[in-house]
Amino acid sequence: MTPRNPDFAQAVRASFGRQGAMAHLGTRLVRVEPGLCVLEQPFGPPVAQQQGLFHGGMIAAVVDVAGGYAALSMAEAGQEALTVEYKLSFLSPARGELLVATGRVLRAGRTLIVTRIDAEVLGDGQMKLCATALQTIMPVVPFADRSPA
Repeated sequence: MTPRNPDFAQAVRASFGRQGAMAHLGTRLVRVEPGLCVLEQPFGPPVAQQQGLFHGGMIAAVVDVAGGYAALSMAEAGQEALTVEYKLSFLSPARGELLVATGRVLRAGRTLIVTRIDAEVLGDGQMKLCATALQTIMPVVPFADRSPA
C-alpha cells in the first residue's frame, strides 16, 4: 500500500499522543506502517473485569483505535480518522498479561477506509486470538480546524 501522506508515521504518532483515553489505560503504539497499526495494552486494574480477564469494553476501545490508526496511515495529510461503525466478535476469554491489537487496512478509499483488527492476548507464553473486528473509518478534517456551523 502506498500512503497518501509521506509523513503518515509522524501523523499517526502525533495523533496517538493526543489520545487521553489510551494514555489513561497505558496503551502503547508499537508499530505503524502503511495500512498497519499495532497497539499493546498491558493487563491491570484499569482494563480488568471482575473475573480477572481483560474487560470487553477495554478490548473494544483498543481495537477501535488500532483500526483507526491503520486507516489514518492511508489518509491525506491533515486528516484524522473517525469511526463510522465496527463489528467486534469475541472469540475466547482474554486472560493474560498483554493484549496486542493489530489493525490492517483492507481497502483505502478517499471517503471510507475499511480495516480488519485482530486482538490477541499473551498468556502462559503463548499468543491466543481473543477477538476480531471489521471497521469502517471516514477520514475527516479535525473538528478543531472546522468553522462553526
